[in-house]
Amino acid sequence: MADIEVESTCEEGYTVESVINGEWELIVDALSENGPSPNEVLAADYASCYIPALRVAADKYGHEDIGAVDVEVAAGLDEDDDLEYIDFHIEVEESLADEEQDIVELAEDICHVHSALQDELHADISIESGV
Repeated sequence: MADIEVESTCEEGYTVESVINGEWELIVDALSENGPSPNEVLAADYASCYIPALRVAADKYGHEDIGAVDVEVAAGLDEDDDLEYIDFHIEVEESLADEEQDIVELAEDICHVHSALQDELHADISIESGV
């Protein structure tokens, strides 16, 4: 049995309804009319994976509770509507002191979406802690 099973259906048009592991429903619309587009879902998924990875990385550096983490994602598309870049601006409630960049890099290594993307699509990350 596979670790992840997805059943996707498109009755007509460009809206795809998926059921993930028989439990979670996701609607994705290439035209962004009935749900987010695949690129929008990828941008949100990347941030959704990176935040827990950042928490794990911070914990490994002795920052057990970093408080609220907010990520603003900016993604650009080329003329073919392919993702061209992804930027993250991260605000962390607690200070990560001089270890910010080390934590960012460890979180990149931990984040599964980061690992799955082409190098040129890895997020350009800026971080502010103690905000």
